[in-house]
Amino acid sequence: MIFKSINPFSTEIIAEHEVLTNAQLNQKLELSESAFKNWRNTSFQERADKMKNLANILREKKEELGLLITNEMGKIVSEGISEVEKSAGNCDFYAENAEKMLKDEKYDTPFTSMSVYDPMGAIFAIMPWNYPFWQVLRYAAPAIMAGNVTLLKHAPNVIGCAKAIENAFLEAGFPQGVFQQITIDIIQVESVIASDIVHGISLTGSEMAGSSVASLAGKHIKKSVMELGGSDAFIVLNDADIEKAATVATQSRMLNAGQACICAKRFIVTEKVADEFAALFAQKVRVLSQGNPLQDGINMGPLARLDLAEKLSHQLEKALQQGAKLVVGGERENCNFQPTLIDFVDANNIAFQEETFGPLATIIRAKDENDAIEIANNHRYGLASAIWTEDRENAYRLARKIEAGNVFINSLVRSDPRIPFGGTKKSGYGRELSEIGIKEFMNMKSVIIE
Repeated sequence: MIFKSINPFSTEIIAEHEVLTNAQLNQKLELSESAFKNWRNTSFQERADKMKNLANILREKKEELGLLITNEMGKIVSEGISEVEKSAGNCDFYAENAEKMLKDEKYDTPFTSMSVYDPMGAIFAIMPWNYPFWQVLRYAAPAIMAGNVTLLKHAPNVIGCAKAIENAFLEAGFPQGVFQQITIDIIQVESVIASDIVHGISLTGSEMAGSSVASLAGKHIKKSVMELGGSDAFIVLNDADIEKAATVATQSRMLNAGQACICAKRFIVTEKVADEFAALFAQKVRVLSQGNPLQDGINMGPLARLDLAEKLSHQLEKALQQGAKLVVGGERENCNFQPTLIDFVDANNIAFQEETFGPLATIIRAKDENDAIEIANNHRYGLASAIWTEDRENAYRLARKIEAGNVFINSLVRSDPRIPFGGTKKSGYGRELSEIGIKEFMNMKSVIIE
């Protein structure tokens, strides 16, 4: 079987990648097992030196790697370069902080007692195409700094990125087997999860993929972390800075052509300021330029695959049939989907109920702030959210009512290695990043000495 990397703008085939045979896959698993036996015994300093090397390599090659991202999944080159830089920053963060994050924790008991953190072994990761470097380094840097090794199954359309990441690890001096990308088909996934060599599973992807993989992890009694879909609420209250809110709303929804789990999708605006916000939002969306991601002046490239563009077109068409009003955009040619804004959406509309993975922004009008919170929570997803208001005390009070893993006040929704990241409800479970993230795939072992 062959996976093809296809440029979503030109539709040209960039490369073809052969899927591993079962025998080859078993060899990869065995290499992972032998690598862990040595890697777990290395010092934090040795790991940090190599992780710093990796960060430097990513920065040195950021233009080359950013272009690779653009060619495989379509985001504009500047966004690809920024993604590589952010990934390098994550490597630096864990190189500098892993040792103190995993230090022994002593307890106040009459006897000597403590918790120590031991690496688990091989972590199997299933990662998506929308941030092909960041999603990988987000889990891999902490896992490897903690003494684990990892096996990556990347999305079939970004295998070139997966291979480039593996090559960067090897160039940085990591031993073979510490980081491996494995080009496998879906039917081979359970055999990896079932393997005694694998001790944890990390997945970032759709709700459907998460449900399937989480079931397999449970079946084989493996620790798992799931970062799944999102339909983030962006709440604009009466006292918000409407100009700034509209500017950030445009950035949040249209970055990466709207292809992000953690980004604003449902813009819930109180009635008093809804017309003003909608007008400013529309004005800012109209000036965006969609097209060839290699061309100067383009704000947004194509969607990553034709089937994704077709699905978004279907969602838009049905949303309008169900009463939404088209304000801006709506046109599509192949994978090129124009930035689109719709208004007067209600909770029964498909654009509210389903995750829209692309440059489609949805305005929902709320009676007041209490209604806005109720609308925000009336969803099966709970990844992130934003509240826009000048009253910081009230914002904190409302943030405590939001059912989501992250709440941002007057700010762009984003991830940061210093802060725990993850969702609730159908958006998944477990946390990545920060001290909490590095401990997800560790054996927290209690040691008691009389």
